[in-house]
Amino acid sequence: MSPRNILTVFAILAAAIIGYRLGQTTTAKADTSGKVFEIRTYTAEPGKLDALHARFRDHTLAIFKKHGMASVAYFAPTDKPRSENTLTYILSFPSRDAATKAWAEFRNDPEWQRVSKESEANGKLVTKVESVFAQATDYSPMK
Repeated sequence: MSPRNILTVFAILAAAIIGYRLGQTTTAKADTSGKVFEIRTYTAEPGKLDALHARFRDHTLAIFKKHGMASVAYFAPTDKPRSENTLTYILSFPSRDAATKAWAEFRNDPEWQRVSKESEANGKLVTKVESVFAQATDYSPMK
């Protein structure tokens, strides 16, 4: 992914999170194609962030792909305290219905269930999951 695309993804992420947290709505026209982005932020249990990254790196991305969940970008904050416990990523889906179906298939996947159980043998990896769905605006370079 080029530096420009990385910056674009980061801008989308920041705008969505800020708008969500402030309860603001946008007046920009959303893309009508139905494509949606899901911005997910995971807060890891103390001392479990490396294990969470390993699970994504070694297993989760491949299982996402198997279920049509398109990975756009993964982010690790650089400033404390979030650099110690946070993973944020963006997935892309053709529609909200496709996202709902893909997540159901993912959660029921025997491989995911095995990986999840094995990776949490010494305790849960994630304390909190935040999910925000967004559509690209009509002026977004990424659609």
